[in-house]
Amino acid sequence: MTISDRIFRLMKEKGMTQKQFSEATGIAQSSISDWKRKRTNPVSDKIMIICHVLDVTPEELLSGTEDKDQRRNPSDYLVVKKDTDLGSFISRYQSLDDDQRARVQGYLDAICELKKDSTL
Repeated sequence: MTISDRIFRLMKEKGMTQKQFSEATGIAQSSISDWKRKRTNPVSDKIMIICHVLDVTPEELLSGTEDKDQRRNPSDYLVVKKDTDLGSFISRYQSLDDDQRARVQGYLDAICELKKDSTL
C-alpha cells in the first residue's frame, strides 16, 4: 500500500471528502486527485500537516504500521503556517545562533514566570 493509498483509506475512515481534506491541509484538490489517478505520493513537506489533519503519526502514515499502545499523542507535533505571527516567530528563531536562542528562551521563561506570579 502506498502513502497515498493510506491517506485515502484514512480519509474514508473519517468520512472526509477530498474537498474537506484539501481545505484542512491547504493542498490543492488537483494534487490530491493526482495521487489517486497517477498513484503518486504527496511531497515530503506536506507529511506533517497531513498527519495532523488525519490524526496519525508520521510512522503510521509512512510505514503503514500502527502500534495503538505506543501511538503518540497528536499534540506531540505542532503544525504552523509560515504566514502567521507564530510561523514568522519560529522562522526568525531558527535563524538565531545558540546564544541568541538561549537569550530568547530566558526572556520567555521570565515572562511566563511574571504571568504565573500575577495570577496567584
